[in-house]
Amino acid sequence: MNYSTITEKIQLISERKLSLVENVEYFLNNINKKKHLNAFNFVFDNEALNQAKLIEKKIHSGNYGKLAGAVIAIKDVLSYKDHPLTCSSKILNNFTAIYNATAVQKLIDEDAIIIGKTNCDEFAMGSSNENSFFGVVLNPINERYVPGGSSGGSAVAVAANLCDISLGTDTGGSIRQPAAFCGIFGLKPTYGRVSRYGLTAFASSFDTIGPFAKNVYDLALILQIISGKDINDSSSADEPVPDYISSIYGIEKLKIGLPKEYFAEGLDLEIKRKIFDLIDNFKNYGYDIIDVSLPMTDYTIATYYILTTAEASSNLARYDGARYGLRSNEFSNLEEMYVNSRTEGFGSEVKRRIMLGTYVLSSGYYDAYYLKAQKVRRLIKEDFDNVFKKVDLLITPTTPTPAFKIGEKSNNPLEMYLSDIFTTSANLAGIPGVNIPIGYCSNGLPIGMQVLAKQFDETKLLYFANKVSNL
Repeated sequence: MNYSTITEKIQLISERKLSLVENVEYFLNNINKKKHLNAFNFVFDNEALNQAKLIEKKIHSGNYGKLAGAVIAIKDVLSYKDHPLTCSSKILNNFTAIYNATAVQKLIDEDAIIIGKTNCDEFAMGSSNENSFFGVVLNPINERYVPGGSSGGSAVAVAANLCDISLGTDTGGSIRQPAAFCGIFGLKPTYGRVSRYGLTAFASSFDTIGPFAKNVYDLALILQIISGKDINDSSSADEPVPDYISSIYGIEKLKIGLPKEYFAEGLDLEIKRKIFDLIDNFKNYGYDIIDVSLPMTDYTIATYYILTTAEASSNLARYDGARYGLRSNEFSNLEEMYVNSRTEGFGSEVKRRIMLGTYVLSSGYYDAYYLKAQKVRRLIKEDFDNVFKKVDLLITPTTPTPAFKIGEKSNNPLEMYLSDIFTTSANLAGIPGVNIPIGYCSNGLPIGMQVLAKQFDETKLLYFANKVSNL
C-alpha cells in the first residue's frame, strides 16, 4: 500500500494514483491468503467491491465523506443491518441484524467500506480469542500465540493488513490488550463518549466501542466520527466532541504519573525496561515525571469480575430460545426449552460467567459481593480522580507479559483473568486509555504501553501517543 493515512488514501484516489477497487481487491486477496488466522467470521466480498465502485466515483466528483474508501472491519458484536450478528456464539449462529449500530451508521455516513465482521471471544468474554464458536484467532506476529481478546479478530485484521482500520469493544481491556499483543494502536474512549446503541451488551456499565489503527492520525479520525451524544443511548454523554485531529499536533508540556502498583512484582522485565527507557526520553523532552500511587489497584480484578459477571448474568438472560437465536429441539416443557437452549448455545466461558454473576446477585450473597464491589468501584474511581489532580496522564504497561501461547492459560481461568490486571481499572473508573506499540521483546513479540487520562480527555492521549510514535 502506498499511503499511510486515510486522508492520504483519499488524496491518491482523487488524483487517480490509486484505484479504490484494486485496493479493496488487495484486502480481499489478503484475507483469503491469511484465512488461517481466522480473523473474520464473515467477509462481504461483492458488497465491498460494489461500494468501492460507487465511492470512487464520489471521490472523483469531489463530493465524499471523511472516510471515503476507508476499508473497515467491525467486531461481530456490533449490529450491521441485514448482516449476521453472532457475537461469535452458537446461540446466535443464524441471527441477522435488523438495524445499524450508531457507530456503524456513522462510518457508513462518511463513505467507509465495511469489508466484514471480525471474530471475537464469545459475547466479548475473554482475553485470548480462544472462546469463539468460530474457532481460535491466531496472532499474525507468531501464529503459535494468542492475539489477545476479546477483540482479537479486529486487532489481527489491522495488524495483518486485512483492512485499513477496525472497530472493537473494550469492557476490561478488550481493545488495548489485543492491540498490545499485535503491535498496533488501540483506543478505549471514555465511557459514554461513543454511543453503545447497537452493541450487544456484555456488561452495560463497562462496555465501550473504540478503534484499532496503525497510526495515531487514523485513530483520531475514527474517534472524531463515532463520538457524540445519541438519543438512542441514554448513557451517551452530552459532551462537546473536540477536534481530535488538531489535538495530535498540539504542543504541551505534560505532567506524567507512574503508578507504583503497576510496576511491581509480576511484570515482565523486558516490558518494564522498555517503558523506563522511554520515560528517560520523556524527561529529556521536558515532561515532568511523578511517582504516584493508586492504592485500590489490588482490588480491581476482583471488583471487575464480580460486577461484570453480574451484569452479564442479567444481560444474557434474554437468550433463552423463546424469541430469537438457537432453540433446542430436545424439550418437553418450557423450562426444558430454556435450559437446553442455553446449554447447547453458550460456550464454557460464557456459562462460567453467567453462573458467577448469578451467584453474586443471589439472595444472601448480594450484599457480601455485588454491593461491596460497587462501593469498591467508587473508591477505585476516587483513586484516579485524586491522581488526575496532580498529573495529566498516567503511564503503565498494557499487559503484564507479552502474548502467551495458544492453550497456555485455557485451563486456569484465574491466570487468564489476571492478564487484564492493568486494563480493567480504566473501565471501572470510566476513563479513556490507549495502547501504544513501543517495540518488541527478545522473542519477537510486541510490547505495548498504556496511557490513561481523566474522563473526556482523549485529546491528551492522542497528542502523547503521536509524540511517542515519532520518537
